Amino acid sequence: MNTVAVIDYGMGNLRSVVKAIEHVAPGARVRLSSEPKTVREASRVVFPGQGAIAGCFAALDRMGLREVLLESLRSRPFLGICLGLQALYEFSEEGGGTPGLKILAGRVRRFPEDMKDPATGLALKIPHMGWNQVHQTRPHPLWQGIPQDSRFYFVHSYYADSAEPEQVAGTTEYGLRFTSVAARENIFAVQFHPEKSQHAGLKLLENFVHWDGKI
Repeated sequence: MNTVAVIDYGMGNLRSVVKAIEHVAPGARVRLSSEPKTVREASRVVFPGQGAIAGCFAALDRMGLREVLLESLRSRPFLGICLGLQALYEFSEEGGGTPGLKILAGRVRRFPEDMKDPATGLALKIPHMGWNQVHQTRPHPLWQGIPQDSRFYFVHSYYADSAEPEQVAGTTEYGLRFTSVAARENIFAVQFHPEKSQHAGLKLLENFVHWDGKI
């Protein structure tokens, strides 16, 4: 049976992620778990989250989840959501500077305080919150059935600045252009919340559940 482990390290409303995956894949077994054994035995892994990145890593270490997370990144279809994208980079400016998992090349930066909307000249609010377009920069199985420049729901104050263009699968404009989707081998990670993004987000989750981890 297709099993999906949603890693629960105590940060964020993860139940909504589970419910969204169950909705699009009623035949799959979806497990919200903080148990390394459950994550290790799953056929695919989802790493969601929100909040502070230092707190995320502290929780992973406390629960013994860092090692199995790294195993999952090497071995099976993997979906990172929001903080689950940012954690994959080399370094984050959050909290005065926090080393990341170093899976993807680049840094996570805070949005500048003085950003303005180029169309209106008005100041842009931080966090970046609400609906925004995602421009698909290259084909990927998880984009199947999702129109170019579809809108997804964002909530974040930090953004991914990728150092490797080939690892970027989608970009978004909010005062500047940032990496909103990264992909490499069996890994697909998004800054937005697909579980809150209506049809486009649910389609992405459905694609993930059926993805074999190959590009």
